[in-house]
Amino acid sequence: MIETDHFVRFERVGSVTDTARGLLAEVETELLRVDLVADDVVRVKMSRGGVFDESPTFAVCVDPLADPVEFTVERDDERVCLVTSSLVVSLWLRPFRLDVHRADGTPVVETASDDQGRYWAYATLNDTFTLRRRCRQEDAFFGLGEKGGRHNRKGRDFTMWNTDVLNPDAAGEFTAGKEPDDPRGDRTSVDFDPFYVTVPFYYHQTYPTGTMAASFTDNGYRAEYELSPHDEYRMTFRGGQWTEYIFAGPDMPTILTRYTALTGRTQLPPLWSLGYHQCRWFDYTQEAVEALGQQHRDSEIPCDALWLDIDYMDGYRVFTWDTEKFPDAPGMLERLSEQGFKVITIIDPGVKWDPGYAVFDDGLERDVFCRTAGGDTYIGQVWPGNTAFPDFVTEEARRWWGGLNARHVQSGLAGIWNDMNEPATGSIPPEGMRFGHGEHPHERYHNQYALLMAMGTRQGLVEAMPELRTFILSRAGFAGIQRYAANWMGDNLSRWDHLRMSIAMASGFGVSGQPFVGADVGGFAGGSNAELFTRWMQYGVLTPFCRNHSMIGNVDQYAWAFGDLVQDIVREALRLRYRLMPYIYSAFVRSSETGEPVQRPLVFDHQYDGTVRDLDDQYLFGTDLLVAPVTEPAATSRQVYLPEGDWYDWHDGSLLGGRRFVIAPTPMDRIPVYARGGAVVPMWPEAPPSTAGYHPEVIELHLFVPTRDGEHVSRLVEDDGLTTASPGGACHRTTFTLTRDGATVRLQARVEGEGYPEFRRTAYRLHVHGASPDRVVLDDAPVAADADGAFVLPVAARRFTAVLGVAGD
Repeated sequence: MIETDHFVRFERVGSVTDTARGLLAEVETELLRVDLVADDVVRVKMSRGGVFDESPTFAVCVDPLADPVEFTVERDDERVCLVTSSLVVSLWLRPFRLDVHRADGTPVVETASDDQGRYWAYATLNDTFTLRRRCRQEDAFFGLGEKGGRHNRKGRDFTMWNTDVLNPDAAGEFTAGKEPDDPRGDRTSVDFDPFYVTVPFYYHQTYPTGTMAASFTDNGYRAEYELSPHDEYRMTFRGGQWTEYIFAGPDMPTILTRYTALTGRTQLPPLWSLGYHQCRWFDYTQEAVEALGQQHRDSEIPCDALWLDIDYMDGYRVFTWDTEKFPDAPGMLERLSEQGFKVITIIDPGVKWDPGYAVFDDGLERDVFCRTAGGDTYIGQVWPGNTAFPDFVTEEARRWWGGLNARHVQSGLAGIWNDMNEPATGSIPPEGMRFGHGEHPHERYHNQYALLMAMGTRQGLVEAMPELRTFILSRAGFAGIQRYAANWMGDNLSRWDHLRMSIAMASGFGVSGQPFVGADVGGFAGGSNAELFTRWMQYGVLTPFCRNHSMIGNVDQYAWAFGDLVQDIVREALRLRYRLMPYIYSAFVRSSETGEPVQRPLVFDHQYDGTVRDLDDQYLFGTDLLVAPVTEPAATSRQVYLPEGDWYDWHDGSLLGGRRFVIAPTPMDRIPVYARGGAVVPMWPEAPPSTAGYHPEVIELHLFVPTRDGEHVSRLVEDDGLTTASPGGACHRTTFTLTRDGATVRLQARVEGEGYPEFRRTAYRLHVHGASPDRVVLDDAPVAADADGAFVLPVAARRFTAVLGVAGD
């Protein structure tokens, strides 16, 4: 617990006046502003020195007060209340405290009091402020972005400070002084904290009702979230102002939609970015990279992207190529493109301090590097030695950096990999790095550095290729990073506990607004082995971002590295991912519209089922596939919880009822996967070598018959997968509504969009699971089953209704 004995509590409230959006109050020596963002969202701001910081971070990308809100103000001798249709904000006057309740009286936020009965709504010590709030021991907390350990954060404390985890200089302060039995003293532990990405956004689930509220504190300074006390929790920020958005909920999906409306949502990804990515930190040559691509094709391993780590550069100078190793990089990229491969290179923010190096000289001349308090150019230490760092807080630095990236990809690269952007400064402390031409201290923008780097990168790529979707991968980030980049989980280890950790970590990312995320498959540091690699690949192909990545000096970790048997299993796993590409892509389209995760913890869809609160070794992939990875060696079975509904075993087609635990077999060739009854899962009929140019004439629809009457909605989005034309209508968006009414199952399809030139589909091939009808009636015309029991529906892009009888099945 943070020691607060010397903190000064704010207790006295002076005048309280009405504003157009809420209230303005004098609290001690400062001003408190309470603004209604929506009928279920309120923003609280406290001034410093009587002045409000209207732009505390770059996280919020819209005007939060743009939409009107109907409310009333109620006053009595004890409090002033803002009342909407969904919530009541209570500003208590003697002493000061701030509570938020829903319209039905259930708590959203309640100020905590100490043992002496003193309230801690807000307290300060120098530039630090702290907030204390009530909870119950049985409550749960979720979110906070990239965190280790269990997905339910209750019972632990967390630091919000982007950290290069495996660097002892950066991580040392967080491991020092820990008790010998405290796993956080080991930076390779799955319980270590903090990691690379900071998202000060959490959900508070109230026991026993299961309702949720949430909080986003728009502050980029270092912070601590202490969720360990039984009956209260604390938030402490080491600088900046209290600017907090409070979400009344009570449903998790609604909260996430509200939060991402403020901080942005992922853009439509290029389809190839959802394929399989092969990456290794290795001293490749041009010939070796081309041979690597050819071996994937010869081995029939589906793959869309090859990645190059730091050794492709000339002396680690960013935006350069080592021309001895890569004498014809554009030619190599063109040849790989002809084989269906995209190529992505790493870019670090550290620019080698090297007079005569064009990027360094230009940066100095333009004055776009970070400065120190004394006005010097800040020097850190990364791969090339002494390095300068772009001052991404300034528009001119972001635009300069974007231009460098734009020129870099013009050689034929498909995307950019942002690494070392916590920012990592090696053995030189980062605190001397200041921003805004030296105006702002490092602490204000440390956590936002990667967000701003990605912002500049994307700006440059969009200006260079406005017709194409961008792809950027970032190691670090802050709230809002999803607008510009995907994240991977940094330098993990080839260990079983790191495989398991990545499941909960991906869930934390997903419910914190970042759906495009994945761990290095097989583990980055340390040597993998045949069993671990196989199990990780079987799991990794069913995650949003699927990249095999390993460290230099490790054993080989290619798809074929562990022999023919493992290669065969891995090939089949990858083929499943590629066949599921229509389903995966449609899940990403949905995420771009609502903010909902692609890899989602069970609590996201089943929050009122108390059993799932602490389940974090299984998840939903999209809305309708439940995945239960194998997380231990030599496992021949594992326990799986099936939530409410019908669930079909993906492998053998057996039907299982929900709200039960089952023991699932886990032979080496598969992991447990289940499809939700009522779902229509679209699939490609085959797994192509890559997504490049693949536009099939037939798409399979796998219909899983529900056992009970009701309605279920599924989606299929088809577009060119590359350009930005789809949101404007150059697509086919099909909504499938499956309805069961007794012995009749009706599948209705509604289509939107104007189409696109590459569209070739002429039919669906309908596979019915859970029933064996001999015919389907398509728009009043009977269609007989083919030899495989499937039904060919000659429908391209139009509305249709298909009816099948399931009596006796």
